[in-house]
Amino acid sequence: MELCRKLIGARYYIKGYEHAYGPLNTSTDYRSPRDKDGHGTHTTSTVGGRAVPHASALGGFASGTASGGAPLARLAIYKVCWPVPNKPKVDGNTCLGEDMLAALDDAVADGVDVVSISIGTSKPYPYRQDSLAIGTFHAFLKNVVVSCSAGNSGPAASTLSNTAPWIITVGASTVDRAFVSPILLGNGKKIEGQTVTPYKLAKKMYPLVYAGDIALPTVAKNVSGQCLPNSLSPSLAKGKIVLCMRGNGTRIAKGMEVKRAGGAGYVLGNSPAHGAEIPVDPHVLPATAISSDDAIKLRSYISSTKKPVAAIGLAKTVLHTKPAPSMAAFTSRGPNIIDLNILKPDITAPGVNILAAWSEAISPTKFEDDPRTVKYNILSGTSMSCPHVAAAAALLKAVHPSWSSAAIRSALMTTAGLMNNKGTELLDPYGKPATPFQFGSGHLVPTQAADPGLVYNTSTTDYLLYLCTIDPSISAPFQCPDKIPSANNLNYPSVAFPRLNGTATVTRTVTNVGGRGRSVYFLTIRQPKGFKIKISPSVLAFKKIGESKSFSVTVEVKGDAPPRPSGEYEFGWFTWSDKVHNVRSPIAIAMA
Repeated sequence: MELCRKLIGARYYIKGYEHAYGPLNTSTDYRSPRDKDGHGTHTTSTVGGRAVPHASALGGFASGTASGGAPLARLAIYKVCWPVPNKPKVDGNTCLGEDMLAALDDAVADGVDVVSISIGTSKPYPYRQDSLAIGTFHAFLKNVVVSCSAGNSGPAASTLSNTAPWIITVGASTVDRAFVSPILLGNGKKIEGQTVTPYKLAKKMYPLVYAGDIALPTVAKNVSGQCLPNSLSPSLAKGKIVLCMRGNGTRIAKGMEVKRAGGAGYVLGNSPAHGAEIPVDPHVLPATAISSDDAIKLRSYISSTKKPVAAIGLAKTVLHTKPAPSMAAFTSRGPNIIDLNILKPDITAPGVNILAAWSEAISPTKFEDDPRTVKYNILSGTSMSCPHVAAAAALLKAVHPSWSSAAIRSALMTTAGLMNNKGTELLDPYGKPATPFQFGSGHLVPTQAADPGLVYNTSTTDYLLYLCTIDPSISAPFQCPDKIPSANNLNYPSVAFPRLNGTATVTRTVTNVGGRGRSVYFLTIRQPKGFKIKISPSVLAFKKIGESKSFSVTVEVKGDAPPRPSGEYEFGWFTWSDKVHNVRSPIAIAMA
């Protein structure tokens, strides 16, 4: 009976898949809503799983009470993703547009309040070609909140998925927890790694080698250090700890190659592109992972030492690590090339090394030759951050059932945090300040979102007028007016001026939802480098709940600013405050 009250619906959608690929191979997945992949179980439990004491990943890592973000929420499952024929499960599934559209139509008809979609694309698609943009617009029309993953194609710019303004687009950031596994070197120095591998080496030093030095002669030099399948010489790897570099291939598969070649242990070294981001894995042999800076140190030790040796320490869970949160290297980034006038992503949330439930129908690594099963698994991705925001939206829907989906999105965005637990600004994986093209309005702070003070509401007409600026034929049968407002005039909680030529002005409208009704908000502005922001009026006085006030945002180039290259962005912020609420919005500006 408990299960019946929690899981109130489950459907599957396979017609599009089978039209494209032929009948499902039922040895690879269930022809039902059941999960034989793990990803859906993980994201679903993150949204609304009940509190479970004594939960932990393989090896006892992250032990404690696990709970979804909205543990009392009821769940309806709509399965749309299926295995790609003749490809291993670890390479991911495919999700056909027609199946996703059918699922979204049914979800809306079923009366769901919030939809969490941990599905991304390899590149952004125009709205007309984007099934999720189309389907989620219909969800918006029924006031359904939709949270979607930004994608895992970072750190490259302009890689975002799910960029439509009626979607909450979610990036990924870290939490203040690490799974520390130190590497002790023969020279007495120690390098801190991370892992959730349950296996341990004997308490002794092992020979340490770099994969590129023990690769078979047939392996290309540019990938020789990456431990790709069948790349290592067993005679040179046997009994040693092998340093493998990230790049091509999966992290788990690199460890499997070391094990195949007879290696005793495995160190995964980040490439410079991955910086200090360390997603942990349940490897099949003793292993740990290290940052790009530490990988350089370890390679230097190997190359400069006649007989390099090392030991990998047993991992342990460490809480309250600093700095956190910080941005993940993999999280897809703006600017939003589908429409530069809409600043995306909208927000970031925990998406690195997240513990959640897992299907026992598949191993924790998804490899067929991995016999292990688990009830909980640790994963990283914007697939993990998206359900955190969906859960917060569900809680807001419960607290404020009359709010629009746009108001809920606004509340989440304008109350998001910009500081880490060291009291400094959010950082990227390279230790540099992150930007709104990585985190949007900031890191999710759900406790603040319940009382945001002011919200930016967006109506159906607002969106239809916005679509008129993209392609008037999209908004049919709505008749676009002769004079269409500019796209960046959409009443969004962030502002973008992507092609500034001289001076530009947009209008925003906020609605009072805080306090007892009477409130006065004062303005503060953090000016972007080389530009000047003017906002009028600079004071907003409200007499009652539900009252709305408009203001203009004008941007111009500072007179003494040096010439700027076209498309090079600077960022600023403006905040409305009544000494109780701080309603903050980012601004992105680039010259034409």
